[in-house]
Amino acid sequence: MSDAPASRAKRSLKSAMGSIQRTGAALKKLKTSPPNPAAAVATLKQRRLARRSTSGLRLVLSDRIDFVHPGDWDSLAEQTVFLSRPYLRVLEDHGPENIEPRYAMAYDSDHKPVAIMLFQRVSVGGDRLRKPGGRRSLLDKPVAGLQENLLLCGNLLVWGARSIALAPGVDAALLWQGVGEAAYRLRRADKLLGESDVVMVKDYAAAQTVTKESLRLLGYRSVETEPDMVLSLKPEWTRFDDYLASLTSGYRSNAKKLQKDCAAAGVSLRIIDAAEMQARQEEIHALYEQVHHGQSLRLATLEPSYLPALAEALGPRFVCRVAEREGRLVGFVTSVSDGATAIGYYIGYDRATNADAPVYLTLLQSTVEDAIGFGAQRLSLGRTALEPKAKLGCQPEPLACAVRHRVSALNLLVSALVRTAAHDEPPQRSPFKKEKGAAEAA
Repeated sequence: MSDAPASRAKRSLKSAMGSIQRTGAALKKLKTSPPNPAAAVATLKQRRLARRSTSGLRLVLSDRIDFVHPGDWDSLAEQTVFLSRPYLRVLEDHGPENIEPRYAMAYDSDHKPVAIMLFQRVSVGGDRLRKPGGRRSLLDKPVAGLQENLLLCGNLLVWGARSIALAPGVDAALLWQGVGEAAYRLRRADKLLGESDVVMVKDYAAAQTVTKESLRLLGYRSVETEPDMVLSLKPEWTRFDDYLASLTSGYRSNAKKLQKDCAAAGVSLRIIDAAEMQARQEEIHALYEQVHHGQSLRLATLEPSYLPALAEALGPRFVCRVAEREGRLVGFVTSVSDGATAIGYYIGYDRATNADAPVYLTLLQSTVEDAIGFGAQRLSLGRTALEPKAKLGCQPEPLACAVRHRVSALNLLVSALVRTAAHDEPPQRSPFKKEKGAAEAA
């Protein structure tokens, strides 16, 4: 007699138990210690005053990057390539159709620029909140009809603190109050285009207490998101072979095997320039979509012209490496040089080919070679696929975002949802050989 019914029942029971455990964990997060009445009243008064006071900074708001003062913007934009005017022009001309960039600059009383900010007005429909072809549920119809606007202080097309640049030596709490004031003014200015109920600040280092507390005074609730996986590059790594030599024998063998398995399957990797990216943008975009449409949350979808235009604008600070099989593209990965940091940017691959050869893992590994070629000190690979990135030697750097609803009463609900947010914990891996000094000390 077949034991299939028993196996199905066992799986159903296991799934139900997992659901109960997750619900219990979420409810525990909602528990709070008994409040101190006097402290609570003082805090409420402090927050009320902060939300109804101006920062004292002078603000400039703009719909286009070419409308702001170029010299003033550039004096702070040098902190990241993703605030450079060449990049922002690409974002305006080739960015996702549901995103409208907004810009803000803050000046002090001496008319010196002390903060620049990239905002995005994002239109979110229900189709972006579930996987295409996914399992149907009772929520499908209500979600499908959803259409909301989100004001984001950040950039949906990149992760990390790359959308705000603050002047050094200036009171950070004051500048973050200026960020909140700019968000308020932009939301009010765009009201004729449709109300933006939610404002989000994305992303900042989770350890930045001043940022969290400053935003909390303005009614924002912070939540830690999945970490950025970062590989620290050693100064002695001048070639990819130097990186391989630093790995333990097992990890080094696995790294070399990826390349051998791709070669055995007839897959080869090479770098292409902006002109070839432009000529083959539809092929590249189709590979990107195979990865993108596998995600349940897709707040923004790239246009086919975005990556080729970015390659043209950034020049030597941008690398696109492709995987080919018999002249057909089966994968690509892009890398961006951002000062001392290299960013393993967008990736795409053919799922059928990836089943025969490790295309994804080989492309991911190639970003280490690109980062070394940039002369970077660190490689940032973002917050997905934590396991393979940990095997490369990446360590997690916690990130956080802050959310606020325009209706103060609904911030209680936002706060509850924020506290129940969960994310996968990154695995711990040690792929590198121990240094002699460390081994002797141990």
